[in-house]
Amino acid sequence: MLPAETTGPPEPWCRSLSATQSECRVVLMKREQIVRGFAYRGAVLDETPWPVPRNSAPAAWSHLRALVRAQEPMLSAPQATSSRLCSVCRGPCGRRSARCYQCDLHLQCAPGSLADVVVPVAFAIKGGPHARCLWQYKSVRMTAETVGRAELTVRALLTVFLHDHGPCLWRAAGISGPTHLAVVPTARARPGTHPLRALVAEQLTGPWAELRARPGGEQVRDLDPSRFRAAALPGAKVLLIDDTWTTGSSAQSAAMALRSAGADAVVTVVLGRHVGRAEAEHAGLDPAIMPFRLENCAVHADCAVGSGP
Repeated sequence: MLPAETTGPPEPWCRSLSATQSECRVVLMKREQIVRGFAYRGAVLDETPWPVPRNSAPAAWSHLRALVRAQEPMLSAPQATSSRLCSVCRGPCGRRSARCYQCDLHLQCAPGSLADVVVPVAFAIKGGPHARCLWQYKSVRMTAETVGRAELTVRALLTVFLHDHGPCLWRAAGISGPTHLAVVPTARARPGTHPLRALVAEQLTGPWAELRARPGGEQVRDLDPSRFRAAALPGAKVLLIDDTWTTGSSAQSAAMALRSAGADAVVTVVLGRHVGRAEAEHAGLDPAIMPFRLENCAVHADCAVGSGP
C-alpha cells in the first residue's frame, strides 16, 4: 500500500478497486477526507489525486520502490505457476503432494478455521539476507543504524507489495478487500505494540483487530486455537500480517482466533517464508532459479499491477 506520508497519482489498481468496491474499509486515505459517505483520520487514495506539494510525494514513492528493487537480486519468492510448492504456505513439499506436511496436518485438524489465503512476500532462507533483515528489524542487540536500515527495508517491502498485489490477495480470498488489520502476536505476549505493527501503523490505515497472546503462553510449533484471543469481529475480513512463517502454527492459530471472534475471512501475508538452507537448495529456491519479481506474487493472476516510478 502507498504509505500515508506519500501522496501522488493513484496506482492503477487503486483506481479500479475504489471505483467498484466502496465497501472496502482498509484503504489508502488522505487525512480527514470524506470518502463515499464515511470519514477516516488516516490517509485515503481515491480515483482522483489529492493536492500535494510539488516534488515531495513522487520522490518518496520512488524511493520506496528503489529500496525494493535493490533487494530483488538477493531475494527469491514463490511463483503462482510453480507446482513444486505447497498450495497453502508456498514452501517446499513432496512431488506427490499438493501441501507440505505441516499445512496438511493443520487442514486435517482445523478444516474451515484457517486462513483463506496465505501469501509469502519472499522466502527467508536461513542465513540469507532476507532472514537476517527480518531478525534485525526487531532486535535489541543490533546497533540503531542496523535496526533502522532493516526497518526501512521491511517497511518498503511490505507496503509496496500490498500496494501492488492487494487485488491478487483479495481475489484469491473471494473478498472485495479487508475491513480490519491484525499482526500475529508473539506467543510470549511481549509488552507494548508488536514491532511490525508499530513499523507499518502509519502506512496501513484502518481498524486494527485486537489480537493478543494468551497469558502464560509458550512458543510451540503446534496448532492451538486457544493460543490467541481476539475481540469480537462479526463479519470482519482481516488482513493478518506476520514477519516469518516456519511451520505456520502461530499464524494459523491467530487465524483460528480471528475466526472464533466472528471474522468471515482471513488473508495472511507473510514477509518471509522461512526455509532451511539445505531444503532451499534441494527445492530450487535460490534467487537465480526462483527469483523475486516486484511484478509477481504467489497468487498473481494478471492483475493490474502498479508500475510506479
